[in-house]
Amino acid sequence: METSETPKIHSFNGQQYPCCASLTMGVIGGKWKTVILFHLIEGPLRYNILRKTMPTVTERTLSLQLKKLEEDGIIQRKVYHKKPPLKVEYSLTPLGETLIPIIKAIADWGDQVQKSN
Repeated sequence: METSETPKIHSFNGQQYPCCASLTMGVIGGKWKTVILFHLIEGPLRYNILRKTMPTVTERTLSLQLKKLEEDGIIQRKVYHKKPPLKVEYSLTPLGETLIPIIKAIADWGDQVQKSN
């Protein structure tokens, strides 16, 4: 069925996406973003703890993915300057918390697939 309607373009943080699913995957897609968000569901974590929970991710990749999630407003980075050494924690923002059901559904699907094999 053809339509003469112009497809709706979805915009988020200066990026344009052809559909809402594309927007979602643009924000949380990739190998590590969803994993990072999964670990932050339970609460704030320091960089080193995140790094230990994902031993196969490189430091550069983790840093870049954290930065991108922060730029998109999905996570927040809090720096504590009280005493050395510098302490940095990452946590979900209110926008990031809206992704919890999606992240849990993705994790549950992975559990089901693993159990069926």
